[in-house]
Amino acid sequence: MKISNQYFNCFPIFSVAKSVVTQLKDAGFKAFFVGGAVRDMLLGKPPKDIDIATNATPEQTVALFKRCHQVGASFGVIVVTVKDFNFEIATFREEREYADGRHPQIITYTGDPYLDAARRDFTINAMFYDPDTTEILDFFNGRADLENGILRCVGDSMTRFNEDHLRMLRAVRFATRFNFRIDPPMCDAVIQLKDKITKISAERIRDELNAMLTGPRPSTAIRLLEQLGLLQLILPEVSALRGVEQPPQYHPEGDVFTHTMLMLDHMKYPSVALAWSVLLHDIGKPRMYSVGPDNIIHFYKHESAGARIAEKIMQRFKFSIATTEAVIHAVKNHMRISSAHLMRKSKLARLMAHPNFKAELELHRLDSQCSNKQMNNYLFLLDKVAERGGSIELPPPLLNGHDLIAIGFKPGPKIGKTLHKIEDLRLEGKISDRQTALDVAQKLRRKN
Repeated sequence: MKISNQYFNCFPIFSVAKSVVTQLKDAGFKAFFVGGAVRDMLLGKPPKDIDIATNATPEQTVALFKRCHQVGASFGVIVVTVKDFNFEIATFREEREYADGRHPQIITYTGDPYLDAARRDFTINAMFYDPDTTEILDFFNGRADLENGILRCVGDSMTRFNEDHLRMLRAVRFATRFNFRIDPPMCDAVIQLKDKITKISAERIRDELNAMLTGPRPSTAIRLLEQLGLLQLILPEVSALRGVEQPPQYHPEGDVFTHTMLMLDHMKYPSVALAWSVLLHDIGKPRMYSVGPDNIIHFYKHESAGARIAEKIMQRFKFSIATTEAVIHAVKNHMRISSAHLMRKSKLARLMAHPNFKAELELHRLDSQCSNKQMNNYLFLLDKVAERGGSIELPPPLLNGHDLIAIGFKPGPKIGKTLHKIEDLRLEGKISDRQTALDVAQKLRRKN
């Protein structure tokens, strides 16, 4: 594994980052690319961002660059902006006494990159690269681990995970992302320390889960979390899906957990909201499991039960209101597309015009593809979208409440019901202009 400057020089971020390193070195300091950028370049992947490590103190770094932002000055980290690229420049440091399982109590600057590497999490993230000389500093055999497809901690696994409990989730994420084996001592350490994951903030756990669910091999990540005992602690509702049998005529693939994992792996570049909608769409099934007189398994109203559970999960992880509402809506309504071909034109139009329709349609596709493979309703809706030229928004309403009051309606719920009825008629193709809508409204007013 080598890093070819000739190849990476064509990426603007590389050449600009190289100039930052050169500027630090010209001022008499050591400076290297460090961490994920070095790892990705060794894998032949252009880095999305580049972190830089140096023996310059934060004050010395600030003095060298015009545009600086001290986002982590207490940890020796300065963000430097050069040609619209942001680079985190961190001073070589040692860290000790992680009192809260996340933040070090003692930070000491050092001039030795080895000591800086020794505090990092995994060997593949602990390498330094000099873009001027192409020298790689690899104190813990990270390059060999990349070649061998293994994820190992820098030093003792128990020590690394005791320092920062979030590293247990990061281990799962990196192993899944790169399809690496986890070093057995790491697995043993996670299993022994797994209960400490509950000390980590919900937001940080959420962010790691988001990365797993929207990255490659999401089901592998969930299964690995389960094997290590972490899933039961952070998402017990998902762990509870295992072993919940389903009627084989509708779900030949197996239990609810198996079905959900299949759906995760069939996603294509999902949004966070879609990924969580897939993960939680059947989350109400364990609670609503029953066997009828026909000896067939049923999950009556599991959508509504699932929406309530999903809401609690999304709130527990402190998702935004918009993401929470999108997931709840998808879980609550994920079965209704199955009857789309039976809907009246007005109801179908409203279904398609809903802001969450595209995600709901994709959820239905995945659900069908990973169960009975009945794609009729999915194809039916694709045809309906095509018939509309790709536009699924509803046209502006023909009337509003002021119009109804002007012709004699009194303020109250009757106005809303009348407007809805008129829009139904318009969407059914029975009326199309404002005057006809007013005539219908008058008839409805007199009738009631």
